[in-house]
Amino acid sequence: MAVIVGTSMQGNRSIHEKGCREGIAFFPQLIDHSLKIRKDSLRAQVMKSRRASLKLCSLGAVSYLAAVRAETEQRFPIGVCDWNLGMKQNIGAFEVGKEIGVEGLQVSFSTPGSDFDLRDREVRDQYYERVEDTGIRMASLGMGVLNQEPLATTPEAIGWVSDAIDTLASMQKENPAEAPKVCLLAFFGKGDINGKPELMAKVVEKLKTVAKKAEDAGVILGIESYLSATEHLRIIEGVGSEAIQVYYDSANSLAMGYDIYQEVVDLGAERICQVHCKERKSLIGDGEVDFEEFRDSLVEAGYRDWLIMEASRPQGMNAVEAYRSNLKKLNSIFNA
Repeated sequence: MAVIVGTSMQGNRSIHEKGCREGIAFFPQLIDHSLKIRKDSLRAQVMKSRRASLKLCSLGAVSYLAAVRAETEQRFPIGVCDWNLGMKQNIGAFEVGKEIGVEGLQVSFSTPGSDFDLRDREVRDQYYERVEDTGIRMASLGMGVLNQEPLATTPEAIGWVSDAIDTLASMQKENPAEAPKVCLLAFFGKGDINGKPELMAKVVEKLKTVAKKAEDAGVILGIESYLSATEHLRIIEGVGSEAIQVYYDSANSLAMGYDIYQEVVDLGAERICQVHCKERKSLIGDGEVDFEEFRDSLVEAGYRDWLIMEASRPQGMNAVEAYRSNLKKLNSIFNA
């Protein structure tokens, strides 16, 4: 392949164009011998990229191939919410998760003194032991309690959020290799703030009081709500902290009529802390979400992190059976 060494602009352009042509011509051989995956699959990925031709010309075929290979080989870790296993804030969720085959759990965090309260060091040690025994990681914490005790209107609630930050900070010191960094803040039920600007303003003011603490601890607070991407951004900008991000839920946002495939691109990976892969009343792949398109949008957004299964279980279906099926489907789409 030609290398650009000329001194004139015209000469450089000629050599550069020749390099691009030769690089593209040699590209199928690189696919066969370097990646060892199907040509049609990788070519489809290249054609799908809006910037593929520019990358080939500017980086050269070999450099671009390395970038595609890295993107292809990177996996999405997949977990499940403990509350969907009937194990809300229950250490037994690890055994069920192992039976399903997931890599992680989203673990409930509630009010002080509740069962398996992670504020307690002895309880955290029990969780660390289960992580070691089962190989199931703690992907994040989830504060579903805020659906019944809203952050906007419950005076004690911001204290519980502060407790979650302290807990995650302690976990990072005690067991940095396994400690989660994300805590979901739920805004549904009584805590719904969609279409309620006065409550949104209260949430912004309350989050401002803990945002610096979260930043210093390396903790991310993820907002999950019925808000649109634009409204989520208003909250993030209102708080003015990188510690406040969006916990994106596929089914909730689709049910609100939002273009979920464009929203995740608009938000970008820098504002999405984690993702709920979810259908409301059906298994993943049998409902309304096009998870192949959702995958493409997440990749375009630059997101390569936890996919947490939530709901996605037909009425009467056994949890282990349902989530084994969902896990298999997600792996076939995101990690094939």
